[in-house]
Amino acid sequence: MFTREAIASFNELECSLYGYISKNAEKVAYMRIRELADETHVSTSTILRFCRKVDCAGYSEFKVKLKMYISQEKHVKFKSTQHSLSEFVERTLKGSFESYIQETARYIAKAESVIFLGIGSSGIMAEYGSRYVSSLGKSSLYIKDPFFPIHSKYSSNSVTIALSVSGETSEIIDLIKCLKEEGSTIVSITNNKASTIARISDLNISYFVTEEYSGKSNITTQIPVVYLLEAIAKEIFKI
Repeated sequence: MFTREAIASFNELECSLYGYISKNAEKVAYMRIRELADETHVSTSTILRFCRKVDCAGYSEFKVKLKMYISQEKHVKFKSTQHSLSEFVERTLKGSFESYIQETARYIAKAESVIFLGIGSSGIMAEYGSRYVSSLGKSSLYIKDPFFPIHSKYSSNSVTIALSVSGETSEIIDLIKCLKEEGSTIVSITNNKASTIARISDLNISYFVTEEYSGKSNITTQIPVVYLLEAIAKEIFKI
């Protein structure tokens, strides 16, 4: 409800007001403007200016949006881990899925090194993938810093495994561009085959599970990614 741009525009009084609302959202949703002004020691004009900065015409509209926001937060329901696993198995472990794993392993077997790429939870998966592949004897490294400098000495004749649930992570797209320019073959693991990252990759493996969010945090299961990373690593070892 409060964008980064809006928060950055708050003055000292508005920041104080924002802090109070954040901690007392359910109470504020039913307060009159004068009650909120008395509680936060600001003027009603400050509150109205605050409302306009968060894209509300007035205090009444602000309260309506605040109530909707609270309602959405309360009604978030997550799928069970068992459901996520069965969904993955039913949708992807069929047909040509295994052939993508084998093709990725062949790419990596011919390369000098493999680079795992991701940020956030995908960055943790990138670190795990790098360690797993290294444990089976293939030189690898991971990048989970979106500002990591790319050099040709380790990216040429390499395969990059780019991890992104949405497939639209702008920082990963920028890193992929740099790695492609340096001669790295890009294999992406995403949840959406129509995503930007999937489309600019040399090979894409999509696992198609229902995405889940808690607020702005993407908490989609990483079970498919763990499976794919381990399957690819073991296929490399066979080759």
